[in-house]
Amino acid sequence: MSKRVELRVFDNSNDSENFELQSERVFEPMWDLKYGENPQQAAMAFKTDGMADFEVLNGESLSYNEIMGVTEIANIVSEFFDVCAVTIVKHAAPCGVALGYNVAEAYTKAFDCDPVASFFGAIGASQKINFEVAKHINSMSVKLVFAPDYDKDAIALLKDNPLIKVVKLNTPLREYRSLIQKDIHVTPFGTLYQDFNNSYLGKNSFQIVTKKKPTKEQIEDAVFAWKISKYARSNSIVVAKDFKTSAIAQGHVSPLTAVEDAMKWACDNGKDAVMASDNTLPTVDCIQLAAQSRISMIIQPGGSMNAESMIELADRYNIAMVFTGIKNYKH
Repeated sequence: MSKRVELRVFDNSNDSENFELQSERVFEPMWDLKYGENPQQAAMAFKTDGMADFEVLNGESLSYNEIMGVTEIANIVSEFFDVCAVTIVKHAAPCGVALGYNVAEAYTKAFDCDPVASFFGAIGASQKINFEVAKHINSMSVKLVFAPDYDKDAIALLKDNPLIKVVKLNTPLREYRSLIQKDIHVTPFGTLYQDFNNSYLGKNSFQIVTKKKPTKEQIEDAVFAWKISKYARSNSIVVAKDFKTSAIAQGHVSPLTAVEDAMKWACDNGKDAVMASDNTLPTVDCIQLAAQSRISMIIQPGGSMNAESMIELADRYNIAMVFTGIKNYKH
């Protein structure tokens, strides 16, 4: 078992010579991991102050990749802590997210986004998982299930499957949003330390730039899609309608390529849907592709040199567009 690790972060933003202690993090060994992202990578899990309270109801302790996946799930569903939300995550990236009147509806909608990628993935819910949902999950090749609670018969069914790891979050999702998260990367060029991306949409970050004004329903879908794009890997494009993702394109080196991929995947589901981008859309080609798929609204950071031409084209195609001024890069 490794020894404790201390991390001290100093801030000299107000004085170039005098550094003040901004935060001090103590990392206590929690358990040895079999390996990291890959078998050739040694890894260790540390306990930190203020971490989430959770328990594995069956099986062994969480692996490195499972912790990464559970964190992604909790981050996403906590955005919707007061409603029924379900997300399906694969390789610590979302491949389907939806809201519903109940968990069963949200799960069905999320699964429909990408049924193939859902296999061998991890499924998380913001509310209690019942037997109906557990029965469908049990019929798939799912590696992990995450929820704040489970019905007794749902737990019994899931625990009976040796291939599924069942995780229960004891920390309320509302409180989870306030837990400290930091991004730390140790590189040969120095250790990078940054705050977690807790961006949110407010009145000052919601600028309607087109003549076409979005409806209330479109705005609600746009905010939903924008929240998902924040957790997808850059460059990401999320297509959504009725609180259901139809396409999540992510990990592209070009926003235009991401739009192309999302429109191909959404197909007919792009009609009257909204499109969210984590990065500034660079050219009118992005608007053209959205129009061809009959997208009704676009939400993006804005700020492109071609912004004026893009707004004009959106007006021509009767597409509402909102600039947020917020970029949500995620590597």
